[in-house]
Amino acid sequence: MSQTVRPSSVFESVRTPFHVTTADGVNLIGEVAAPVGVSKGAILCLHPLPTAGGMMDSHVYKKAANRLPAMAGITVVRFNTRGTTSEAGSSTGEFDNGKSERFDVEAMLAYCFDTLKLENLWVTGWSFGTDLALQHAKDPRHQGLILLSPPLRTTTNEQLQYWNTDPRPITALVPELDDYLQPPAARERFAIVPKIKIIAVDEAKHLWLGEPSVHRVLSEINSIVTGAATPLPLEF
Repeated sequence: MSQTVRPSSVFESVRTPFHVTTADGVNLIGEVAAPVGVSKGAILCLHPLPTAGGMMDSHVYKKAANRLPAMAGITVVRFNTRGTTSEAGSSTGEFDNGKSERFDVEAMLAYCFDTLKLENLWVTGWSFGTDLALQHAKDPRHQGLILLSPPLRTTTNEQLQYWNTDPRPITALVPELDDYLQPPAARERFAIVPKIKIIAVDEAKHLWLGEPSVHRVLSEINSIVTGAATPLPLEF
């Protein structure tokens, strides 16, 4: 069954570009897409691997910014990690395979809470961004983690076990046809953190290409952030 969503240009939101400076002097660029009305919650988006083309405009996050503010009342905060370029511009600094990116995650969480004053904020990582979330998103003010296509590329078992000491929920959406970590392997790797909820998504791939996959991801995010019991509408 085909799924259609009207073009993103029809969705209403308030779009605001920003610059944030990290503790080690890197200048991060990004954009906030906020509902016209009251925000029900927010997500901070940590993008896929920049050396493989990942950036704040990677398609799931760009569609999240285009749709979720108007369709679900969710504020979407996107940014480029150090050394990453998109149409919105470039963040300074150099890619550090997730190590110095700790300063990026910490600076963005501080910006979300101290400057934007966001409430009900969830950290959402995709691929490389899931390693950043698991390793560095420890600010006590966010609500939990949403992981899309986690490869567990650089996250160690010791770093995973930290989350056994943290009560906040973690949900991992794992594509059935993922290139790196498919559901059976994900259940095995994440078994050391029993609270992690793994949702296997049939027929999906690592990059969530195709409207059915995007719709499923955005519906799951909406459900986690707002408590909505039904998927997002297919048309708006």
